[in-house]
Amino acid sequence: MPELYVGLMSGTSLDGIDAVAADFGNDRFHLLHSHYQPFQPQLRDTLLALHDPGRDELHRAATAANQLSHAYAAAIRTLLAQAGLTPSQISAIGCHGQTVRHRPDAGYTIQLVNGALLAELAGIAVVCDFRSRDIAAAGQGAPLVPAFHHELLHAPDRHRVIVNIGGIANLTDLPPAGPVTGFDCGPGNMLLDAWIMERLGKTYDEDGAWAAQGKVLPALLENLLSHDFFGCPPPKSTGRETFNMAWLQRTLSGSEPEVDVQATLLELTAAGIARAIDSHCSGATEIFLCGGGARNQALVRRLLALLPGKKLEATDALGVSAEWLEALAFAWLARQALKHRPGNLPGVTGARGPRILGAIYPA
Repeated sequence: MPELYVGLMSGTSLDGIDAVAADFGNDRFHLLHSHYQPFQPQLRDTLLALHDPGRDELHRAATAANQLSHAYAAAIRTLLAQAGLTPSQISAIGCHGQTVRHRPDAGYTIQLVNGALLAELAGIAVVCDFRSRDIAAAGQGAPLVPAFHHELLHAPDRHRVIVNIGGIANLTDLPPAGPVTGFDCGPGNMLLDAWIMERLGKTYDEDGAWAAQGKVLPALLENLLSHDFFGCPPPKSTGRETFNMAWLQRTLSGSEPEVDVQATLLELTAAGIARAIDSHCSGATEIFLCGGGARNQALVRRLLALLPGKKLEATDALGVSAEWLEALAFAWLARQALKHRPGNLPGVTGARGPRILGAIYPA
């Protein structure tokens, strides 16, 4: 029998909403349809502003959560219409929400969404707030996708690493035997997108074309990589609280050519990923990329150069489009919650044990 779920993901890149419909019937996986809906500029600006302390934050966050919920509902309506599905056929929506603060060190994390409103608008049960229970159990609350990577992409005869390059880059280490591990590696697309937006007014550097025109500034790169996060052992997670434009500006003299800064930021992402694999994924022979960064050809070329002798491809080669893997993970996490099954991996997050993740808002 089919078991249909919707997964929603809007990440730290703040570009828009990834929505998928998937069938998990008989514990198998089938992607039925996908839809991408960009954020309206006003909503993006509102969400970005909430990353920094400011006036009347409680009201601004609550109203932004409502706006987001309407945007999520619109994405779901389009997704279901295109897939020829009705809300009554969907068991639940797995919605990550929009992270505006991630402070496991202080015992909390905030992903904006009004789960009750989204359930009301969509007419479908909603599972959200996935990170909080893991943090309550002394975990990092992120990354949460490694459990799904293990379920879907583990191979019993080869050592794989799955690298998700969104706003933040994270990896999942999938040895053929032994525990699964994973952690955030550092900035993914976030600083690249922010720098090109500030300097050229573009939302992202397509194929890394602008970065490819510049040259890496060794002193700047060394300064960026000296951040304590890169040397911190896993489990670990990060976000805009740590890596942001204010942090970048503090490392710049102001005389650097703009295109060279972009090239150096791309090298920062590549080096953070490569060093993490070299240090913590000993024996890995296959690396599969997902997230928007998997389509950045300049970044892929640098990863190939920094990880010689390893097979490196997008997850498309495994039958799962790189753009949709993370949204699929949250559809699966919603299913885990409804079936009262754990969704975290303590070896990844550092939690005290397996936990059922998510708050459920019935339809």
